[in-house]
Amino acid sequence: MSQNQNGKWVRIAPEQVRGSSNGHVEVGGSNRLCINPQKDHKSESYEDLQLEFNPLVFSSLEQYLPPHMLNLSREVKVQYMRNILLRYLPESERIRVVILCWIEQIQKHKEYRHRIMLNYPPLCKQIYSMDAEKFFTPSFLRAVEENSEASFRSIMAEPRKGLYTFEMLQPQFCEMLMSEVDNFERWVHDTKFRIMRPNIMNQYGAVLDDFGMESMLERLMNDFISPISRVFYTEIGGTSLDSHHGFVVEYGINRDVELGFHVDDAEVTLNICLGNEFSGGELFFRGVRCDEHVNSDIQPGEIFDYPHVPGHAILHPGRHRHGARPTTSGNRMNLIIWCRSSAFRELKKYRKDFSSWCGECRRKKKEKERLLVMATQQELMNRGMQSAS
Repeated sequence: MSQNQNGKWVRIAPEQVRGSSNGHVEVGGSNRLCINPQKDHKSESYEDLQLEFNPLVFSSLEQYLPPHMLNLSREVKVQYMRNILLRYLPESERIRVVILCWIEQIQKHKEYRHRIMLNYPPLCKQIYSMDAEKFFTPSFLRAVEENSEASFRSIMAEPRKGLYTFEMLQPQFCEMLMSEVDNFERWVHDTKFRIMRPNIMNQYGAVLDDFGMESMLERLMNDFISPISRVFYTEIGGTSLDSHHGFVVEYGINRDVELGFHVDDAEVTLNICLGNEFSGGELFFRGVRCDEHVNSDIQPGEIFDYPHVPGHAILHPGRHRHGARPTTSGNRMNLIIWCRSSAFRELKKYRKDFSSWCGECRRKKKEKERLLVMATQQELMNRGMQSAS
C-alpha cells in the first residue's frame, strides 16, 4: 500500500487479478527490493530532500527497486524505500522518526499553502465561499433541507447496495470550477511552481484545499454530505465525519488516461463529474472490503460500471474497490471529496469482524454459520442412530 501526505491509495497490478472480468486488480504485497540491481538504471539524486536517512542510501537503493517502480515519481520511490528502511530501526526509534517526520510534513504543508495563497490570483472568487443556491440543483437542495431518508431516496438511484447516484451541481458552477482549475494550472506552469498532486496515482489535477477552497469544501461536507452519510453510512463512520481531502482529477488528451483499481483513504467518497466533452472513463466497482480482505475475490452481484454525467454525483464507501476505465476521447474533470472519521478509525483498531459492511467478512461469517448448522444436524443424526441401535 502506497501513501503520500495527501492520503493512501492502493495500487493493484493486473497480474494479481483473481475473479476479475475487467483485467484490473487486486491489492497485495509488501515493500520489497530486488535481489540484483538494475545496473543500467541511473538513480536520481535525493540531496535536496530532508530525510531521516543519508540521501546516498536512497540513491543506492533505487537500483534495487522493482522494475515497475523505476520510472515513477521521486516522491513515490522515497516513500517506498523509506518504509523498508524504517523496518530495521528499533521500535522506539521508529516511532520517534515517524512522529518527527509527521510534524515536519505538517509544517511544510502549511508553508506550501501559504506560498500559494500569497501569490496565486483567483479567477472566480465567488466559488471560494459556499453559495448553495448557485452551486446545487434545486432538487438536491430540497432533499437536504427535508433531511430524511425518504427525501434523499427521492432524488437518488441505488444501483448496488451502498452506491448512490444523483444530480447535484448546476452547470454554471461546474464551468466556473473547471475554469478556476485551468487558471491555477496555467499559473503553476507560468511560475514554475511545483505543486502537490492529489495522490500518487494521478499525475494531473489539483488539491482544492491547497489554494483557498478548504473552508468551502468543509461546509460542503458538514452541511450537505454528512446529512446523507448519517442516514446511509452509519456502519462506516458516516455519523462522525470530521475531516476531508478535496481535489479535482483530469483525464484525456495529454492528461491521465485511466485509474488503476484501488480503495480510497476515506470513509465516504463523493465523486462528481464536472465536464467536458469526452467518451469512456467509466468507473467500475467491485465490492466493499476491509483491510484484511481487500485482495479477496469478486462476489456475484458486486460488479457495477458507472458512466459519468456532468453535474451528477456518485456517493460510495471509500473502501468500495473501484477504478476508472480509459478516457478514449476528449477531456474529463471530476471533483472528488474524501470524507473521513477519526472516531471510526480509532474504533476500527479494536475490531476484527466487519461483516456489517465488508463483503468478504460477511461471506465468511455466513459460511461459518452454515458449517455450524451442518455439524449440529450431523451430531443430532448420529445421536438418533445411536439411540435407535
